[in-house]
Amino acid sequence: MNSKIDPDILQSASTWLHPPYDTETIQQVQWLIDNDPKELTESFYRHLEFGTGGLRGIMGVGTNRMNKYTVAMATQGLANYIRKMFPHIAQPSVAIAHDCRNNSDGFAQITAEVMTANGIAVYMFDSLRPTPVLSFAVRHFGCQSGIVITASHNPKEYNGYKAYWNDGGQLIAPHDKNVIAEVKRIKGPADVRFDTKPELITVLDEEFDKIYVTKVKGLSLSPEAISRQKDFKLVFTPIHGSTVRIAPMTLKAVGFSQIYGVEAQNIVDGNFPTVHSPNPEEPAALSMAIKKAKEVNADLVMATDPDGDRVGIAVKDGKGDYLLLNGNQAASLLIYYLLHKWKENNLLTGNEFIAKTIVTSELLVDIAAKYGVESYDVLTGFKYIADLIKRYEGKKTFIGGGEESYGYLVGDFVRDKDAVISCVMLAETAAWAKDIGKSMLELLQDLYIEFGFYKEHLLSVTKKGMEGVAEIKALMERYRNHPPQELDSNKVVIIKDYLLSVTKDLQTGSENTIDLPKSDVLQFILEDGSKISIRPSGTEPKIKFYFGVKGTLSSREQYEAEDKNLGRKIDRIISALNI
Repeated sequence: MNSKIDPDILQSASTWLHPPYDTETIQQVQWLIDNDPKELTESFYRHLEFGTGGLRGIMGVGTNRMNKYTVAMATQGLANYIRKMFPHIAQPSVAIAHDCRNNSDGFAQITAEVMTANGIAVYMFDSLRPTPVLSFAVRHFGCQSGIVITASHNPKEYNGYKAYWNDGGQLIAPHDKNVIAEVKRIKGPADVRFDTKPELITVLDEEFDKIYVTKVKGLSLSPEAISRQKDFKLVFTPIHGSTVRIAPMTLKAVGFSQIYGVEAQNIVDGNFPTVHSPNPEEPAALSMAIKKAKEVNADLVMATDPDGDRVGIAVKDGKGDYLLLNGNQAASLLIYYLLHKWKENNLLTGNEFIAKTIVTSELLVDIAAKYGVESYDVLTGFKYIADLIKRYEGKKTFIGGGEESYGYLVGDFVRDKDAVISCVMLAETAAWAKDIGKSMLELLQDLYIEFGFYKEHLLSVTKKGMEGVAEIKALMERYRNHPPQELDSNKVVIIKDYLLSVTKDLQTGSENTIDLPKSDVLQFILEDGSKISIRPSGTEPKIKFYFGVKGTLSSREQYEAEDKNLGRKIDRIISALNI
């Protein structure tokens, strides 16, 4: 079978057939060489690289897989970079956390061992913790970096390695590329220091959780509304993940007393036995929680992903059932609530701002404008919101921000999307709405009446493996070189190419520079204001299409009809793009 394998790939795999690789790894690689050239190719055709979410891949042997060697080598590269960037600090430090995934605790331990072997002190959690708690720990202890072992909401066969810098945010340029360069200099396990120094590890337990919970409690804007709504019921599920203990604890700390769990999903399990995918963006992931909500007549349903940075919610639809809200809708409700309460509580000084990603609803911009609050667009990836907060630190106050992919943040003591904070503040939004006689759906409908009915839709097309990478690249080239001239009988009037950093006005012929880092994203703006965005995922083998259209809503009674009308419009645009 060796004749079917690319010689370069076979050579790469052959280096894994002798020590320092262990016997089990050697046997697995040899089996792939002898029996499965396709899987061997997928496992060795490249090295895992940092995308928008860091290092992420399928677990297994090989350079393109998550395993103890790729984790150790990545850690050695990161350790070298930390030493290079902070030569004046005699004892640099990092914080390390992990989620519920298979092998996560082992990968976290290896990361800690390699870091201490390089003379870097480690703050390590005693068990699984949400990603945002790691971000908070980096800032709290003044660490130079942080790592969380997680693959977020990916399927069970995946794991990952998110790297954070000293501001508590994920790596961005130039640090991300520089770390990749350092990792590439590590040619094998022989280049990794494994002489661990256990005395450099400080274990973090529940006492640290209390510090975080106290900070989250301080974000509350309507404690009196929560107190009045004693009958407010919510259902929460961690979907087998890292928020299982800390999210209910925090909700109780701010005053919510009737919190119902989904018993089968409170079991920490990296195989995610009750769901096809532990992704709160997928309706099926919330089905058990919604069933529980119907049993107890809950006001709100919340589900977080395995590493606790995303949350999906469902609200009462007024007909005895529950409606799943998408990320744009939840973000709009949250931002509206925050700005309304900041104004009501006389907290606005004219120096505040919110942030969203370029593929997130423009409704957030309209809401911010109403309250005289600045809004900023950043590239997809919450690390860019973190960078924005950092740039304006001490100059402007960050109120909150969000992205369409179910990630939100309130306050600035965490520098990543935070599902625990989001659960608390979305629950508070719902309790406040109930306190003024509205459901969450009615509050959303009122936003659409005031600002316009914004409807968004995400379509993800999966293209797996080496062939998939080529297909996605070809699709982006096709749309870039041969953009549509018209969609749904609407002319394309503006093209934004974030890779070329240029905005083209097709009506005037003028061009403007996009003042954001380069990214492989295309946006088509139609004559009626509709926005279509196309980008390859940085963390999954997918190409993503984002659709945003806008209509009018004269009354709540017209909601369903207009919702269907805008849905048909999106369907026509999808058809015109020949996806």
